[in-house]
Amino acid sequence: MSRIGKLPITVPNGTTVSVDGQTIKVKGSKGEMSMVLSELITPKFEDNELTVMPREDLVKAANERIEAEKARGRRLPTFAEALDSRARTQWGTARANAANMVEGVSNGYSKTLELVGVGYRAQMQGNDLKLALGFSHDVIFKAPDGIKLEAPKPTEVIVSGADKQAVGQTAAKIREFRPPEPYKGKGIRYQGEYVRRKEGKKK
Repeated sequence: MSRIGKLPITVPNGTTVSVDGQTIKVKGSKGEMSMVLSELITPKFEDNELTVMPREDLVKAANERIEAEKARGRRLPTFAEALDSRARTQWGTARANAANMVEGVSNGYSKTLELVGVGYRAQMQGNDLKLALGFSHDVIFKAPDGIKLEAPKPTEVIVSGADKQAVGQTAAKIREFRPPEPYKGKGIRYQGEYVRRKEGKKK
């Protein structure tokens, strides 16, 4: 079985999950999200646990293949090996995405960016982020839907939201305005990011 896919997802108190065919809807204190699974995967929610499994006929076919190999006296394939390759690739991914949704609407995700450089500053302008990055003009970044931007310090930006992918993508876009350079280390970096340094030219 898939090491990731077979694990049940425990739904915390205060978070509701509904399953309608291939659609999973999750609602919590941080927001509401939904996703549609591949037709090869079947979601199920019971006893406060969300599970995703390959479709019943694919499971049956995999078990029959294992029994056939056993009857021939050959090495027994694992369930994942016997499973249809398309379902195998979707299984773990579906479970990971569903777990990210439950975690996102319950606790949310956040990424912290640090500004390093003389005169590099960040501040909020309404809901928009205003960045001074050494250009001839300030950079104005508008927060995408479902994303919250904060600048608790002039050299720190916090990106938060329920959608893990959207939080990561937004942080990456902000970092792209001035990626860290290797000589002085100036630029926008993730908190805790290691910037490999180079030695400058010697006279």
